[in-house]
This record gives sequence, C-alpha cells and structure tokens, in this order.
Amino acid sequence: MEKRDYYEVLGVQKGVAEADLKKAYRRVAMKFHPDRNPGDAAAEASFKEANEAYEVLSDAQKRAAYDQFGHAGVNGQAGGGAGAAGFGDIFGDIFGDIFGGAAGGGRRSHVQRGSDLSYTLELSLEDAVRGTSVKIRIPTRVTCKTCEGSGARKGSTPENCATCQGVGQVRMRQGPFSVQQTCPRCQGTGKTIKDPCIACHGRGAVQENKTLSVKVPPGVDTGDRIRLTGEGEAGTHGGPPGDLYVQVSVKQHPIFERDGADLRCDIPISFIDAALGGELEVPTLDGRVKLKIPPETQTGKLFRLRDKGVTPVRGGPAGDLLARVVLETPVNLTKRQRELLAEFREIEESQGSKQNPRKTSWFDGVKSFVDSLKS
Repeated sequence: MEKRDYYEVLGVQKGVAEADLKKAYRRVAMKFHPDRNPGDAAAEASFKEANEAYEVLSDAQKRAAYDQFGHAGVNGQAGGGAGAAGFGDIFGDIFGDIFGGAAGGGRRSHVQRGSDLSYTLELSLEDAVRGTSVKIRIPTRVTCKTCEGSGARKGSTPENCATCQGVGQVRMRQGPFSVQQTCPRCQGTGKTIKDPCIACHGRGAVQENKTLSVKVPPGVDTGDRIRLTGEGEAGTHGGPPGDLYVQVSVKQHPIFERDGADLRCDIPISFIDAALGGELEVPTLDGRVKLKIPPETQTGKLFRLRDKGVTPVRGGPAGDLLARVVLETPVNLTKRQRELLAEFREIEESQGSKQNPRKTSWFDGVKSFVDSLKS
C-alpha cells in the first residue's frame, strides 16, 4: 500500500513551523490513540502513521531529505535517529492528558472521589428570610454495606489482575517506543473480583434514596448554595464521597418582591385618600404597620419603612421595605357618584392650573413642541 504524504497525515502545509507541527501531531495522536479507540484497528494504524510522520518531519535532516526525495529519501530511517529525541517531551504531554500523569511514571492510583450532586430546593420568601429546616429525599450512590465497598462477596477478597500483575497498567509497543496504558481487564485497579458481592454485583456501591435534613440560614436568596459535605455519591476503590450542593430557589410572593436586602411592594389607594391624606395599614413580614399618607400624595410616591426588609445571609444591616402608592381609579360608579365627580370637575377646571400644575405644564410643553414644528 502506498504511503500517504507525511504533511497530509498531520494536516499541515510544507514549511510549517516546529511549534505548529508539534501541535498538529498532538491533535492527531490524541484523536487516534488506542486508549481512546479500543479495538479500532483503523485508528491504531492512523496512530502509527502519525508517529512515523512526526519522527521524520521533526528532524531537520530527515525533513530536508523527505522534502527533496519524498519517502525514498527517508526509507529505513523512520523509527530511529536524532528525530526520536523529541518524542519523550511530546508524549509526556499527551500521556499527561490521557493518564493524568507522565508516561512511564509507574502505577496510577485509581482511588477516586465520588461525584458531587446538586438539588434544587424551593422556598417561600418567608422561609428564605427567616431561615428554616427542611428534609429532602435524594437518589444517590452509596458504599455497599455488605462488602464494605470492596465489590467481593463476604469472606472473599479481590485478587491481583493476571494481565497487569496488580500494577494497573500494561506496557504496549507503539512503533519505535513503548508506552504504558490502563489495563483493559481491571480498568487500572490492579484487582479482579472472581466472586462478586451479591448486593452490589461487584461494583462496590449501590443506588438508594436517602433523607437528609437541610438547615437553611436566614437571609438566603435565589442562587445561594448550601453544601452538605460528604453527602454526594460514594467514591470508587475506597475514595471519599462527593458533596451535595443544595441550590436555593425562592418562589414568587403575591405581595413582596425582593431586591437584595430590600423588599418592595405596591399599595393601591383611592384618589380621595391620596388627595385628602389618611392612614393605611401596610403588610410586612413581621405583621401590619401603620403608614401615614400625607395630603396631595401623587401616584408612584415611595415610602421607606426602615429595617423592615431582609438581613442578608452573609451579614450586614437589615434592608428596608419600599412601599409605592398606586392610585386606583374607581369603577362601577353610581349615578350620584358620577354627579358629584362631574361637579368636582367643573370646580377643578375653574381653578385652572392651581390644582393640576403637572398636567398644565405638560400640555404647555406639548403646545410649544407642536408650534416649533410649524415654524
């Protein structure tokens, strides 16, 4: 079978810089590495082809000969010579990515921490502000109590893997050099289980639901997380368990809206109360309080009730309650009410701009704007 052009194999152009050549080789080698393509003969062939191409092109003398004479100029040279000197460096990088350590560095520990879990906890605004304690039920992987995580039936123990002799890795020849790979039989644990536990079927962990008590501190808000250390999934091969992160989500409240440490609410009032003034009862999370509305209050007026907001979970002073008055136009008027309002309008119009300064100012502005367009 005719060999492919080495530059084509690595996906680079002739004259490529050494650094770019190395990057291209890493990309191809990572793509076709046997560890990532177990049992794929085509991928293994592409991996060997990339090794051969890089060995030639990374050596200045071999590359010059190849550029001038093609494959004939380097026949018998691939697999040895000065070009192999750079292989240790590049494969140290590649196997660091694949194995989590340098190639040839000895047995890798396969003790792994368990995965972290996430749970969304919905709370009412009152519970989020005051704090509470709730119980949650979550599915998780826990260490098998029957075999205590070993995966072997009680009374038996895991044995050293016959393929890797308990090392967890096997040495494999790849062209002009050899590399270490995770043992395909024991998956790097160095142990095999001939008599698996009947409860976990050799996995060392089982799936179950567990109930946990979550203490929610006062002042939490949507997006805050509460960590329960060690309540995540069980680790593998004796590793520690992960953590459980409880994500807080505060439900929408029918009256209040939270804004950091402050609370906001709208208070509808009649135009009579707004004009004459009065006293209203305003709700807070601690009960009702009285709010004095001064005469001639305009819609949108904001009243601040000090320290009636939220004390932040991370500390600091309590926020305020910001109550905004919204004028409500009366509906379903009686005949008498209509008569009184009509009479009121006549009196109001006779007073001109005295009682509606904003309205008069606005219409004067509109008139000036329209007149300017005509001129």
